[in-house]
Amino acid sequence: MPTTPPAVVGRARTLLPARPAALEVVTALGWQVLAAGLGFWIIGALLGWEETITAAAAALALLLAAAGFVIGRTSYGVEMDLAKTRVEVGDMAVGSLTVSNTSDRPLLPASIELPVGAGTAFFAVPRLGADDVHEDLFTIPTAVRSVIKVGPVRSVRADPLRLLSRQVVLTDAVDLYVHPRTVSLAGSAEGLIRDLEGLPTKDLSSADVSFHALRDYVAGDDRRHIHWKTTARTGKLMVRQFEETRRSHLAMALSTNLAEYAADEDLELAISAAASIGKQAIREQREVSVLTQDGRLRTDTARVLLDGMTRLAGEESRVTATDVARLTGDAVPNASIMFLVVGTAVTPAQLRTAAASAPPGVRCLAIRCQAGAPLDRRAIGDLTVLTLGELTELPRLLVKAAA
Repeated sequence: MPTTPPAVVGRARTLLPARPAALEVVTALGWQVLAAGLGFWIIGALLGWEETITAAAAALALLLAAAGFVIGRTSYGVEMDLAKTRVEVGDMAVGSLTVSNTSDRPLLPASIELPVGAGTAFFAVPRLGADDVHEDLFTIPTAVRSVIKVGPVRSVRADPLRLLSRQVVLTDAVDLYVHPRTVSLAGSAEGLIRDLEGLPTKDLSSADVSFHALRDYVAGDDRRHIHWKTTARTGKLMVRQFEETRRSHLAMALSTNLAEYAADEDLELAISAAASIGKQAIREQREVSVLTQDGRLRTDTARVLLDGMTRLAGEESRVTATDVARLTGDAVPNASIMFLVVGTAVTPAQLRTAAASAPPGVRCLAIRCQAGAPLDRRAIGDLTVLTLGELTELPRLLVKAAA
């Protein structure tokens, strides 16, 4: 088992061993021994001191002995397998590392390194006979939303004193996505996001699918919309008038400006809430647009959206939540509902300004995130302001907003 728990999974291809440059084989200690040996030899040659010449010979002998441990071809077949390359925060990523002897001769014990993020896991590979296989299992905790680079796997051959060390890259690296936590919202968004047949608006049209009323015929009207029964009863031409419809399109302005959050965990709560809403809308085949200080996220699928959410890095920015709301309103003029997901440092005045950026006729809701805060629903003019303190309470909060 590894001394440091790694976290990676995904099938990586086995590569042919590469020959590292000679200078890369010598370790820092090896360079010191070489320098000492040369120094002793020069001193001994200049002053005729046999002791220093003997010390120089000993240093050279150590280096030559160390070379015997690293010279030779590494004949390992390595397969790294990660059960899942995408997990949620708090889940365990499990994988395996399989090392086989691909040669027809025994291989001496060796060490295998597996870089995991900023750390490295070490695996001890025992002596392997021809066609022998050794397998190690590993897990890695995922306490923080992040993209963890796992690999590439490297074999390490070194002498006991670590004067020389030879590393050979055996596999490609694999990215492990630790997605933000999400909660299921099935049924919770009913009343907020209508079906794809469209939402009626207050804009009147001479042709659409949502009937509104009858009016007098005007030259140029489409005669297909004449209501003949009413025309016969009133004695004058009457035509149908319709309300324009809008496809369900959820727009979300998510602020990642740390200055607008009381704590880092509040930002994580905001990202999880936005991810939950977006994921549910995509599963219901709604159109979704999400914008942050870093730009527009891809929303082709729920997995693509969560990948983008995972890459978000909170930092203090001059771009405020109000700016992101304005950019969202400009980028998604046909939205049917707009969410503002922000921190508690965003003032009511800023929320009113942000809500004013929503396209005309679009319902706008703000979700203020503060870990531990009680559920709350308030109104600032036409803007519904919701306070979220725990991700598991998001379904209840949306139901409260729809009430």
